[in-house]
Amino acid sequence: MTPHASTDLVIFDCDGVLIDSESIACRVDAACLTEAGFPTEAHEVRSRYVGIGAAAMFADLEARHGRPLPAGFPDLIHDRLAAAFEAELEAVQGIADVVAALPCRTCVASSSGPERLRHSLGLVGLYERFAPHIFSGTQVARGKPAPDLFLFAAGRMDVPPHRCLVVEDSLAGVEAAVAAGMRVIGFTAGGHCLPGHGARLKEAGAFAVAADSGALSSLLPSR
Repeated sequence: MTPHASTDLVIFDCDGVLIDSESIACRVDAACLTEAGFPTEAHEVRSRYVGIGAAAMFADLEARHGRPLPAGFPDLIHDRLAAAFEAELEAVQGIADVVAALPCRTCVASSSGPERLRHSLGLVGLYERFAPHIFSGTQVARGKPAPDLFLFAAGRMDVPPHRCLVVEDSLAGVEAAVAAGMRVIGFTAGGHCLPGHGARLKEAGAFAVAADSGALSSLLPSR
């Protein structure tokens, strides 16, 4: 049996899988945090927070620094990131063709909020491809690496977890999929993925790692 022979649903993460957004987001987050008096480098954001939601990131920052972020800080990041996405965001190379070729159902399960998902996927022409099956970490009690979001998505799509296949770029996402009882492919095509990241995804539980969309396609169900 091939790894995808029993797949009824492919669940895609968004940032770093469908859109090449993580490098942009890490840069913007670091700049906003530094301006707010929380000196941070982009590589710190990448290593600590890629794959988890904004609320968890803000809570961790406040705990580590022992003081609250300034009032209105989430709005500042939102506006700066939206502008950066407008200017720079692109889909991960080849991913639209990968999605279009799938014979089974698909959905998105992302730590990002619904507004950001609408905006970012809309910018690269993928929102209508997935809507209305786009699920946000804001819809569940616990974000990745907890399994809640993937289980929620599977439940809404009426597919048992063991018949779901997840595509993830982050350690938190891979851990969440494994905890949900789903098979998961690590995907390292995003510009934020450094050498050795694929090995870390496999250590976290991915059964395979794809470095680009062509390799990913060979691991997914085909017509």
